[in-house]
Amino acid sequence: MSGKPAFLDTNVLVYAALENDPRSEPARALLATGVIFSVQALNEFVSAARKLRREWSEIQEAHAFLEAICPTPAPITLATHRLALEIAQRFGYHIVDALMIAAALDASSETLYSEDLQDGQKIGKLTIRNPFRKSVR
Repeated sequence: MSGKPAFLDTNVLVYAALENDPRSEPARALLATGVIFSVQALNEFVSAARKLRREWSEIQEAHAFLEAICPTPAPITLATHRLALEIAQRFGYHIVDALMIAAALDASSETLYSEDLQDGQKIGKLTIRNPFRKSVR
């Protein structure tokens, strides 16, 4: 094991902020392990929170918490975007999912936790894992 932090997709961040959801505890446990996520995940988190009708003050509080966990989120650069285009073309992912995978690869993570991607798939040195597989019926 390289010691590189696991990379989290947006859905993990969203579930960690929810109450009364079977995925909340596994998501919170992952957040406590020293993880990384991208600026894209932060943007998508805010969008999802607004769709869930969260107040801006609640979103800013959650955002501050996420920044404390990951003070230097992975950026989305032009190089990341180019890699995402290759991933989207080769593996058939939508561009936003390919961007998440590309950011995880750029961060040298070996594991990307996501509910939305293909569990167990390997892309380069990255393995995609669904952290909710056991907690969802």
